[in-house]
Amino acid sequence: MLFAKISQVAHYVPEQVVTNHDLSQIMETSDEWISSRSGIRQRHISYDQSTSDLATEVAKQLLVKAGCEATELDFIVLATITPDSMMPSTAARVQANIGAQKAFVFDLTAACSGFVFALSVGQKLIEAGTYRKGLVIGAETLSKTIDWSDRSTAVLFGDGAGGVLLEASEERHFLVESLHSDGNRGQGLLSGLTGLRSPYSKEESDAPYLKMDGRAIFDFAIREVSKSILDLIDNSEFAKEELDYLLLHQANRRILDKMSKKMEIPLEKFPANMMAYGNTSAASIPILLSECVADGRIKLDGSQTILLSGFGGGLTWGSLIVKI
Repeated sequence: MLFAKISQVAHYVPEQVVTNHDLSQIMETSDEWISSRSGIRQRHISYDQSTSDLATEVAKQLLVKAGCEATELDFIVLATITPDSMMPSTAARVQANIGAQKAFVFDLTAACSGFVFALSVGQKLIEAGTYRKGLVIGAETLSKTIDWSDRSTAVLFGDGAGGVLLEASEERHFLVESLHSDGNRGQGLLSGLTGLRSPYSKEESDAPYLKMDGRAIFDFAIREVSKSILDLIDNSEFAKEELDYLLLHQANRRILDKMSKKMEIPLEKFPANMMAYGNTSAASIPILLSECVADGRIKLDGSQTILLSGFGGGLTWGSLIVKI
């Protein structure tokens, strides 16, 4: 039987950096107000690149690192809530940009859990025995969904992309998973509502901007996501002390601090980079993973046990424990 493994990682963000001070010039806020509540000090905001542009840069990096051709890819799964268009998919645009003619491709929408959900899908595609190599990418240009007069959301989000190359392996790397959704609480995070406009329907207004019940999402992460992670660990062959790192969605520094205490796992096992990128939704975990590999914390040699966990709009939440 063949298994799936993460063989390469990469990330890419727009060059333009917008600091908290920059934001204070266009809205009533300050570096102290933003950083004390979220830990965020800056974010990358696209000037002229779309979601597919960011994802394409990641795909190109992955192919170069692996020394393989785009024509070797069997699939591309792209997690995003900010597609360039509904048709063609953002994954299809990336496919065309890199020349991956033999791959089948599709977008997956699960907000901040998107990369974890997409990684689980990619794993299953390989372990079904039909496919041997594919890209899993999380990419967002959240800047186009933001009401830049609303400081409760505008200060939190950024643009970026990250991804991995999945390949077939004779050894098991994906060890256990736990994926969840609760559409009954979906109103806690809203974005991109499109109204009805046909001659045969009641006209409805669009509501394109992202809206968030910050307190509800904060409490959900600390209570339910923490419990879900602990339950997953309890149902695995590992003790929580055996986890080398927990790579969680980068939404808020205070969330990581409180989850660390609630789960009684040292904070040093929770790498963080939202200070430099803000919340990049489906891109946050792969960007963090790529940075951890780049700085040597994660070896990418199969020797470490890593937990990946995403949570957010939908509501969705999910975790994977992988050997990487």
